[in-house]
Amino acid sequence: MTDATPVTDTTYKRVMLKISGEALMGDQGFGLNPPTVQRIAEEVKSVHDLGVEICMVIGGGNIFRGLSGSAQGMERTTADYMGMLATVMNALAMQSALESIGVFTRVISAIPMDQVCEPYIRRRAVRHLEKQRVCIFAAGTGNPYFTTDTAATLRANEMACEAIFKGTKVDGVYDKDPVKFDDAVRYDHVSYDDVLAKRLGVMDASAIALARDNNLPIIVFSLDEPGGFRGILAGKGTYTKVG
Repeated sequence: MTDATPVTDTTYKRVMLKISGEALMGDQGFGLNPPTVQRIAEEVKSVHDLGVEICMVIGGGNIFRGLSGSAQGMERTTADYMGMLATVMNALAMQSALESIGVFTRVISAIPMDQVCEPYIRRRAVRHLEKQRVCIFAAGTGNPYFTTDTAATLRANEMACEAIFKGTKVDGVYDKDPVKFDDAVRYDHVSYDDVLAKRLGVMDASAIALARDNNLPIIVFSLDEPGGFRGILAGKGTYTKVG
């Protein structure tokens, strides 16, 4: 017997969780903060315990951001590959945190590095999910000029995820920055086209267009709210749905 709520009680059965690399920094200005990584891992476990199949994509901005490197004179392709390697480091850290609390996890890289993690093979990844393993997709799409937002949307479609959960520092999508403007208004629901037209900054334009073309909803919620991820899967909590 188990305390876990059966998967039939949740809104989605297979989801993609997209978080930024900066989410792993905690209060630091750079790198990984182990207590923060552990807290996020506990959030993932709480959803995994519901029987939900979970994919993850983690950015690399806490270690290296390719676009910033390019802006400082580095060749763009090289900078983007460095950013991809940063996402692998974050994925390995999250894998370690998840497995320390009993969640079997696979890191799957778009850039082959067999001694560190698995190469991306779609059917194998789907099988991992069916066996209730968390799959962390690293190294973006394996191509420069594409962000981890686009990689998350691509993998979510390939894995037949029912939604993308975008964990941020705020509890949804606002018409302007709620940190700077007290009168910012949160949307409960916003269309893909409005996100693009109003430049709401949910994800980059390529990711939003790919989600729109495949009718894949994006749930934007606060990663800092304890139990927020699990609450939304149970039909509660505060969030914005893009779709």
